[in-house]
Amino acid sequence: MLTDLPIMLPAYPEIFLLAAGCAILVIDLFVEDRGRWITHALSLAALVGCAALTWAVTAATGGVAATTFNGMFVLDMMASVLKMCTYVAVALCLVYSRTYLADRGLYRGEYFVLALFATLGMMVMISASHFLTLYLGLELMSLCLYSLVALNRDSAVSTEAAMKYFVLGALASGLLLYGMSMIYGATGTLYIREVASGAARILQGDPPAKAAVLAFGLVFIVSGLAFKVGAVPFPMWIPDVYHGAPSSVTLFISTGPKLAAFAMAIRLLVNALPSLAADWQPMLVILSVLSMAIGNLAALAQSNIKRMLAYSTISHMGFMLLGLLSGIVGGNTLSAAEAWSSAMFYAVVYVLMSLGAFGMVVLLSRSGFEAERLEDFKGLNARSPWFAFVMLLLMFSLAGVPPTVGFYAKLAVLQAVLGAGQVWLAVVAVLFALIGAFYYIRVVKLMYFDAPTEKSAIRPGLDVGILLSANGLAMLALGILPQPLMQVCLQAIKGF
Repeated sequence: MLTDLPIMLPAYPEIFLLAAGCAILVIDLFVEDRGRWITHALSLAALVGCAALTWAVTAATGGVAATTFNGMFVLDMMASVLKMCTYVAVALCLVYSRTYLADRGLYRGEYFVLALFATLGMMVMISASHFLTLYLGLELMSLCLYSLVALNRDSAVSTEAAMKYFVLGALASGLLLYGMSMIYGATGTLYIREVASGAARILQGDPPAKAAVLAFGLVFIVSGLAFKVGAVPFPMWIPDVYHGAPSSVTLFISTGPKLAAFAMAIRLLVNALPSLAADWQPMLVILSVLSMAIGNLAALAQSNIKRMLAYSTISHMGFMLLGLLSGIVGGNTLSAAEAWSSAMFYAVVYVLMSLGAFGMVVLLSRSGFEAERLEDFKGLNARSPWFAFVMLLLMFSLAGVPPTVGFYAKLAVLQAVLGAGQVWLAVVAVLFALIGAFYYIRVVKLMYFDAPTEKSAIRPGLDVGILLSANGLAMLALGILPQPLMQVCLQAIKGF
């Protein structure tokens, strides 16, 4: 163990972000509307500070897992990598949203502070090594997201979406908490590592009653996870929330929280309940297939691009679950790590793709106009050839067209599925991926072959133009050279 380091060292980034968020909340009280850029800049600076601290703490620990708060909080390689990706995602969300928020009177301190505290919740979830820590992080993130969805108080659609999100989110949190309580009742501990050993003992000969309680707890936990990830049979909130929330909030919800949900799935299923893999892996097979089926088929019928991308999110989460269920617990350790790292790679790539896609929706929106319909993308090539090309790269990547990174993300997951001997599952995934390619390529067709319905020029700010362009080009660059990111994900999984 790392005994010569400060006891709170693993939690330094979280402590810094908590202090920074509170300070920004107070400073914003004294900032006038025309000086709101100060709050914006301080929020970005807080994220940069968190990234620097995470890098420094990881270097100080040498990549070895370090715990604090009596073992309830852990910093390992997986946590460090996912946190760095989360900082990038949240920072890009804040930059992309600046003009959109200002045009709608939402460029206020509340948005930035809620975004920072939601990020803090994600960080706590990612580093949780105790059921209580995991649940606290989840609730902190969720409560901030509910408030963000309802940020536009004058919009009945946003308020309705926030209420649906809150009610369904509370139900899912209850399922998850109930499952955790049953696991605690069976194993007698809330520590994730101790739950793993306790569950293994129960399955090796403890009274059958405890095994039954453990099985019921697993069902509730998987149900709660399915909601948070956005998988069938609990995806009903995603289209309504993505559609009803302001586009800048939809951009936020579709990115960072997916990384936190992936970490929660890893902590609960792989870390806490590996001895029950024979039970939760078939459950994930059903969730994955249904998510890909319903997500892709429902997306075909959408005329609203936010709802189309919402349903596509469901299908992408199904693909991510394929990698998660392909790791054979107790089998070849390297093969299991490669399978789980393929799921992590897919999650990171999906966040990058979602950042760019919803970033384009935010870019094309202007004061009094929401670029939500597919028709709003007609003739984009005539209005802005460059941003039409950026959107083309993003759509091709979401569809899994080579040589974009989305293709290699799907390929890595399919290789993991084949490695687990699930040939039929790989065939089903490929068929649904082909169906999904249709509605992405439809957007490309509208941009390049239809006459524009809008004549206004697209003039993003310099920062937005540069970052959104880099976001789109990253789809091509990471597709040509995917190995560095894949290797980072593999090392992260090996280091947790």
